[in-house]
Amino acid sequence: MKLDETEEMRDFRMTARTWLDTHVPEERPPAEGAASREFATAWLGALHEGGWAGLAWPEDYGGKGLSPETLLIWYEEYVRARAPSTLDCTFVALNHAGPTLIACGSDAQKAFHLPRILDGRAIWCQGFSEPGSGSDLASLKTTGRVEGDHLVVNGQKIWSSFADIAQYQELLIRTEPGSKRHKGLSWVICDMSLPGITVRPIKNMAGVSHFAEVFYDDVRIPLTEVVGGLHNGWATAMTTLGFERRTAAMALQLELSVKIEELIEMAGAAPRSAVSETLCDLRAEAAAIRAMTYRTVLREPETPFDGSLVRLAFAELAQRIHRAAADILGPEALTDGPWTHDYLESYSETIAGGTAEIQRNIIGERILGLPREARA
Repeated sequence: MKLDETEEMRDFRMTARTWLDTHVPEERPPAEGAASREFATAWLGALHEGGWAGLAWPEDYGGKGLSPETLLIWYEEYVRARAPSTLDCTFVALNHAGPTLIACGSDAQKAFHLPRILDGRAIWCQGFSEPGSGSDLASLKTTGRVEGDHLVVNGQKIWSSFADIAQYQELLIRTEPGSKRHKGLSWVICDMSLPGITVRPIKNMAGVSHFAEVFYDDVRIPLTEVVGGLHNGWATAMTTLGFERRTAAMALQLELSVKIEELIEMAGAAPRSAVSETLCDLRAEAAAIRAMTYRTVLREPETPFDGSLVRLAFAELAQRIHRAAADILGPEALTDGPWTHDYLESYSETIAGGTAEIQRNIIGERILGLPREARA
């Protein structure tokens, strides 16, 4: 599948290419901490100043309201230019929180938060998963007791990316006493500077602290920070996850084709048939992911679960690509280089955003119509 580009779209492509070629930073982003936040927000600030931030957001909220076809062109040029990964500390704000607020937030919430997200003033993290409530998100136990005009929050979240440097968190909690599963939850904007919040970074196998666990001890959050209605958090959360699984990772999916070409160049002209066959297979799979991305983004009418197909295929292919890189590098893969870092990071791909097993269940039950998996 390929885009049938109009003259206007071709002009947009060349404009985007020219801007990216003259503005993409040459240095690799810092891996973690305050330095990574400064780099990411500076890059987002440059995008915003150049008119390239919030391209898919409606114009009424500061975005450009680009069509899906034009957005694909932007991301094709973005990855071609080797621009900084979109999976940095601005990811949740731009791809989760912002779109969720646009769809479900109050006028006051939109007016305050959306401009700060677009120009990089506000970093967000996600507070969904808990120990024992990751894939089975509906079993979460962190509570928010209604007390006057506040929620008093107690509990724990885990795997909250960039929580140590974020100002806000999209927080999913149980607010209706005695409720179970999907009922009685609320999606809340949590100011990470509130008293009672403790953040403990978690170092991953790549040696960096992207993740954190967050503890809440009688944290008082105003009821005005509830998004989408009190006790209606599951519907709001599904809106958030819909963005995550459908379009949020578009650049990452398209980037796989670029990574394959880098691997082919790195492998060189040595006559290693096994490596050559692997690279040919991976190139074909990356092209298939690209076609699936096009289909998911451009398909009309939208289908709610196609994102799981792309998410699963992308996650497993990303791991295979980085394993191939380790094989090609040989002993050099044991050094602290970018491919080694990305290889170790790739192990999280089949866990983050819903595990591979969860994605297969969604595909089997919601797309193929197979019987539901037995619940314990």
